[in-house]
Amino acid sequence: MVGVCHRNEGALISGGFPDLGAPSFLLPPRIFEIEAVSADRNLPDVAFRRAILLIAKSAFAAAPHLQMQRLADLVTAFQPGTVVRFAFTEQGTPSLREALSALLDENLDGIVIVPLVLPMEPSFHIWLTKSLKRWKSSEERQWPALSIARDIASSALMMPLIRNLLETQEEIDVSLGRASIAEGSLVPPQKRRVLVCAGGACNSAGADVIWNHLRNQQERRKLRVTGDGTMTAKSTCLGPCNLAPVLQVFPEGTYYGGVNEEAVDRIITRHLLDGHVVEDFAYYPTGRKQRLRAPPKQN
Repeated sequence: MVGVCHRNEGALISGGFPDLGAPSFLLPPRIFEIEAVSADRNLPDVAFRRAILLIAKSAFAAAPHLQMQRLADLVTAFQPGTVVRFAFTEQGTPSLREALSALLDENLDGIVIVPLVLPMEPSFHIWLTKSLKRWKSSEERQWPALSIARDIASSALMMPLIRNLLETQEEIDVSLGRASIAEGSLVPPQKRRVLVCAGGACNSAGADVIWNHLRNQQERRKLRVTGDGTMTAKSTCLGPCNLAPVLQVFPEGTYYGGVNEEAVDRIITRHLLDGHVVEDFAYYPTGRKQRLRAPPKQN
């Protein structure tokens, strides 16, 4: 069966959550099904056990993590007994993959993904579905049914929320002060640059997931101050769309195509830190278009 499980009690159905007296961002007009991800199963007549996974884009400091934890606590308060977690699709821990991996050990019947993202990119559902399918194909564990709630902008409570926020307005002090020399005016010392393509083809192929993993690894492995030093950035289309998702490493200008999280880890260890190109995924600038090679065989 593909998509959402249907039960008589505590059901998770395409019309929303019938057993919740919940805010409307968790009561969407319908739940979008993620195709070909959930497993076939014959469920016994027992309580349906689900998790709610709140996802945001990025968190660069402690405050956003605390905000997401507060939201998770609020959801837990009106849904006692439900597993509630949060994750980030770009930079921030836990990443979406890490959070899902942890939930696979919870013996769940279903996971509802609630994107707390504005604006919602048109490619969001495409790369999310492709990433979930790829992650599932590499797992030996049983996957529960997966579903995704509509975006925040579609909530009937959006306008009341904006009105409430307007009541919290505070004046901003924009008076001119004494000019100071900012650290940002200095040329950074890092020798290496990694550009991750954020063009249409790469976004559809899961570039956001690659960016998330690279940024998290940059922090974990202290790449800014290790070896030659590495800075990372998103870019517009890098050109070789057939190789999506694509990243490019400078100063050599080496393209890497068809990369996943494991490829990123190898590129960090071999290329960024040891100076050796990872030939399995590498494409050298030649002045001609190149097609994606067959993926290397895994031992």
